[in-house]
Amino acid sequence: MSDVELNPYATKPMDPEEYERLLDMYDVSFKNLAEGEVVRGIVLRVTPMMIVVDVGYKSEGVIAAEEFKDESGQVTVKPGDQVDVLIERTEDRDGYIVLSREKAEKMKVWDDVERAYQERRIITGKVLDRVKGGLAVDIGVRAFLPGSQIDIRPVRNLDALKGQDIRMRVIKVNKKRGNIVLSRKAVLEEENAGKKQQTLEVLEEGKILTGVVKNITDYGAFVDLGGLDGLLHITDMSWGRINDPKEVVNVGDELRVIVLKFDRDAERVSLGLKQLKADPWTTVALKYPVGARVKGKVVSLTDYGAFIELEQGVEGLIHVSEMSWSKKLKHPSKLLTIGQEVECQVLGIDQEAHRISLGLKQTETNPWEQFNGKYPVGTKVTGKVRNLTEFGAFVEVEDGIDGLIHVSDMSWTKRVKHPSEVLKKGDDVTAVVLSIDAENQRLSLGLKQLETDVWEHFFQTHRAGDVIEAKVTRSTSFGVFAELAEGVEGLVHVSELDDKRVEKPEDQFKGGETVKVKILKMTEVDRKIGLSIKAAKNEEVTRDLAALRQSQEKDSNATTAMADAFKALQKK
Repeated sequence: MSDVELNPYATKPMDPEEYERLLDMYDVSFKNLAEGEVVRGIVLRVTPMMIVVDVGYKSEGVIAAEEFKDESGQVTVKPGDQVDVLIERTEDRDGYIVLSREKAEKMKVWDDVERAYQERRIITGKVLDRVKGGLAVDIGVRAFLPGSQIDIRPVRNLDALKGQDIRMRVIKVNKKRGNIVLSRKAVLEEENAGKKQQTLEVLEEGKILTGVVKNITDYGAFVDLGGLDGLLHITDMSWGRINDPKEVVNVGDELRVIVLKFDRDAERVSLGLKQLKADPWTTVALKYPVGARVKGKVVSLTDYGAFIELEQGVEGLIHVSEMSWSKKLKHPSKLLTIGQEVECQVLGIDQEAHRISLGLKQTETNPWEQFNGKYPVGTKVTGKVRNLTEFGAFVEVEDGIDGLIHVSDMSWTKRVKHPSEVLKKGDDVTAVVLSIDAENQRLSLGLKQLETDVWEHFFQTHRAGDVIEAKVTRSTSFGVFAELAEGVEGLVHVSELDDKRVEKPEDQFKGGETVKVKILKMTEVDRKIGLSIKAAKNEEVTRDLAALRQSQEKDSNATTAMADAFKALQKK
């Protein structure tokens, strides 16, 4: 029995001539299909795993279904649709041609990129990520945009471009190596060239233009006026204080600006924003007259004072010396903080220099004026020693009011070299008010004035020419100092020590020795007394001789009287 009889579905033996014809057709179809070629095919069947495509010449190929799925996972083709595919292999183990739609699309992109390069055509791509030396850009395939070709000016923040669609030109392409280099700078330069010419035609000082903030620096912002950038300096952004340009403008902002300066040769433009508004300083004299009390906000603190914002663009300075009547502030931060609202008084205005002097203490009663009426000169006051210096002691009489006891006002009798010899920090002390200078906030106190002035008493009870006893206190090469009363000292010059020249007074006069001295001169203002031991001695000798002569004269007169009396008796 033949095979045909056994299997009714078996085909009849093929005619040899027909078989040869079919083999020829098969060979022809594969000769026309080359690996790496992009052809157009028709979708025959769609299955969950693959898509069957007729690529002609009675040849079918398969593509993974994944290549036709959208973001939601749905297949986007159906039988009968035409698709461009790339022939990867002419036959797999099942006899199908292996195809790729994705690679076909990339091939088309590469072809388009090459045409764009040859035609110098502008293309659009999306920035994918920052890479070494520049940016990775998606133009259908991954391409490289060097950092030097991103913009006309250097771009500091490349990450800010991530995700943006930008227009570029292909400046290098190598399909074999898969290398594409782009330039955005070339496109911008071409576009700016035309815009720049139009801008230069209308640009002049005083012109008001509209621009876009292109870049921000610490000192200002660059504004694109149309192919030409102008600098808007931070000082020309607002009449008020600005610490950072970003407080006023942001990249991408559209601004109306005025041209302040324009150097046509150098193509440099200086712009102003605040100049479009009235200068608030033109009316400060009317709004803030001298003597008026005003309110403001502390915006800055320095070593020398605090700046107060009275309104946007108008600030005044409270000098550290104008903050408190009584406290000596080393820094304004001891009293004020940034952002604090304060009331102060206008002390002075320099409208031309844009300066306003303010006072904080003037809003309070001056305690020095009250003190002047409360404690007149000569009044006794009590306070605590707050500080000691080489020249005296500061005593806090009232809260914030210190008086100075100078070393010269601590004792009538002692020569005080340092106040610590008499007082200690923290001591409670009573003193006499000697003088008050409320304007300069100075108070002079005296400690010795609580006692009788021994010098004044001595000058009242003695005169030049008096001979008194004194005690030698110390000897020097120019003379001897002698104490005339407790705390009162005079000088015996070396020439007044003796009739003979005294070479070394310290050898002849010892401390503690009592001597008689004659007062030669007295200077009450300087509290100086000139003495003479020599004169005292000479006066004593003169006095003794006079007494002797007087005694002798008395004896002579007595003898004469007795003789006369004797003669009278004889006559009787």
